[in-house]
Amino acid sequence: MKKILSLLVVLGILSACNTIQGVGKDVKKVGEAVENAGKK
Repeated sequence: MKKILSLLVVLGILSACNTIQGVGKDVKKVGEAVENAGKK
């Protein structure tokens, strides 16, 4: 269930991007969020 929810969040973020640079920034933010969640 968590994997599906995470996938939907990532897809939503990526669909909001208009440029390749924007995708890179969004992927970085998602990575940071996952890293922070893993530390808890």
